[in-house]
Amino acid sequence: MRHFAPRSLLLSAATGALAWSALGGAALAQTAPGPTAQVDDIIVTATPFGVTQRATTIATDVLDEQKLAIAPATSLGDLVNGMPGIRSTDFAPGASRPVIRGLSGPRVQVLTNGLGQIDASSVSPDHAVATDPGEAHRIEIVRGPATLIYGGSAIGGVVNIIDDRIPETLPEGGIEGRVSTQYSSVDDGRGASGHVTVGAGHFALNVSGVTRKTDDYDIPSPARSQVLADSDGEPRGEGDKQPNSWSELNAWGVGGSYIADKGFVGLSYKSTESEYGTVAEPEVFINLEQERWDGRGEYRFDSGPFAKVRASYGHADYTHTEFEGPGEPGTVFNSDGWETRGELIQREQNGWNGAVGVQALERNFEAIGEEAFVPTVKIEEQGVYTVQRYDLGRYGFEGGLRYDRRTLTATPIGETAEVEREFDNWSASAAAFVRPQAGLFLGLSLSRTERAPSEVELFADGVHIATAVYETGDVNLDTEKVTTLEGTVHYDRGAFTGDLHVYKSWYDGFIDERATGEDFYFEEEDELFPIYQFVQTDADFQGFEAEAAYALWQSGDRKLSLEGAADYVKADTDLGPAARIPPWSATARLAWTSRTWDLAGEVRHVGEQDRLSDNELPTDAYTMVNLRGAVRPFGDRNVTVFAEAHNLTDEEAREHTSFLKDIAPLPGRNLRVGVTYAF
Repeated sequence: MRHFAPRSLLLSAATGALAWSALGGAALAQTAPGPTAQVDDIIVTATPFGVTQRATTIATDVLDEQKLAIAPATSLGDLVNGMPGIRSTDFAPGASRPVIRGLSGPRVQVLTNGLGQIDASSVSPDHAVATDPGEAHRIEIVRGPATLIYGGSAIGGVVNIIDDRIPETLPEGGIEGRVSTQYSSVDDGRGASGHVTVGAGHFALNVSGVTRKTDDYDIPSPARSQVLADSDGEPRGEGDKQPNSWSELNAWGVGGSYIADKGFVGLSYKSTESEYGTVAEPEVFINLEQERWDGRGEYRFDSGPFAKVRASYGHADYTHTEFEGPGEPGTVFNSDGWETRGELIQREQNGWNGAVGVQALERNFEAIGEEAFVPTVKIEEQGVYTVQRYDLGRYGFEGGLRYDRRTLTATPIGETAEVEREFDNWSASAAAFVRPQAGLFLGLSLSRTERAPSEVELFADGVHIATAVYETGDVNLDTEKVTTLEGTVHYDRGAFTGDLHVYKSWYDGFIDERATGEDFYFEEEDELFPIYQFVQTDADFQGFEAEAAYALWQSGDRKLSLEGAADYVKADTDLGPAARIPPWSATARLAWTSRTWDLAGEVRHVGEQDRLSDNELPTDAYTMVNLRGAVRPFGDRNVTVFAEAHNLTDEEAREHTSFLKDIAPLPGRNLRVGVTYAF
């Protein structure tokens, strides 16, 4: 394991000292769940002080513990795929990141408890996220750039994986936890996860783990698409399995907290190891290992302008090795670093909430091997921000401001002189909302966000096997800027509920990857690769996300509902349509819920995509039929048995957002069964 940098140690010590000194004066009394206990519909990712989904102009989604308990054992991108405005890179079962409003990679930030992953998942679509959804108690998703507290890397949105590895409250009754196991037929997949928190006096200990193993998954058609076969004049071939699509994951962690009546302080450790086939190459597989330490604390004040102070710190060592075959290690990607955040939460006064915070990070990234297309890079960032909200009941206002400095230092491939690029970025947002009648919320927001170019966009220079191109960065790229206007409608009255978000984004200096028209001969693979260059242009993104539900019949806890969702995004640059933009989609669902049974039938249609960037092929539309159900055979609901039939008609489906869409369709018909027990 790499050693902590001196600067990292100083910030860690300062964070710990702040939390411990605050708790030192706390009374050593038995703690009941305090103000930090979260209500299900409170979103902490959107603002540090928390806000309900139906009371903010920021577009949010939540997967709570109850939903996650019966969710598929899969990678993060595939889990959230299909939620309004969200798709997946769908690179492979072992590596899949979220795509939000057509944006992915360095524009979508994936967090663990509000801190970055400190991995290499944003560098390439074949790199997995180092945190598995099976570890989560809750996943919060924020669509759009309004979450400026996380900086420019959240210009497209945020996915925050929240776990309870550092307990913030003592478990009720002294112990609580959950275990879950499931099986899926399409890939002979076996998965299990669990966690337990034990409390004694002022201390709480959490132990958790997740394991998952899948074979190559079944496909309803040949792996090659008809579109690709027609394009290159070669046959589609045969096959009912997707080659090299297996995966295996093992992760475990332990954490503990000291909890007093005015706050807590805790520390956790997590180990993750994952292996998976890349799909892009028949013999290549990836081994991912990460060790991570986190510390977090909070103290609640009795009086004064601030209600509480929070601090968090994370440090990780990450290694990603690409094997060309059994025992043949190829390119190695290493990432080690730390991130810290401190926040002062203002005391609510007459509808006024707010917070001020600071953030800092340092990450060292290196790639070693013949296919290392990015040099060693050191990334540093320091930021300061504030967010404010004034809610007067019938109407109110939201706003925020952030400044950050990001520095990237590297010696470009083939050169000897070190290059340092420093970016000073400002981001701001303002919003107004009104409640003209009970159950109706109308909002309008305007945001301006700036993002520094990523290490790949600046320094890439080499063959990128995963995307089958030769990527060339531009060390002279400027800050990417976007102005977004978004309208929000929340409606919740009687039998009908609905949410609508309509947005338009204007990019100044949008960083786009475009074909140069030239090829590079890569001797190692004996193959020509098209050369792509990162360039800057202007771009416009526009679209909407809509959800609605109508209770057809309800009596007590029994309800029959008709539900629907739809989304659409259109993206144009001065050089033509942007690449890999998802087509429109619409979902209709009939759902029955009760104390004992939950049943749902769903039809989801995804349109064709024929608005194409350079060298893109069109993607056909598809329609999927899904059925799911859950039964709680005991009255206390502690045991849930669940089942799902996904893609019931065995439809051939391909995600336009995926680099591999024309050689890897989505899985075929799948029956998934499982059981979960909460205690």
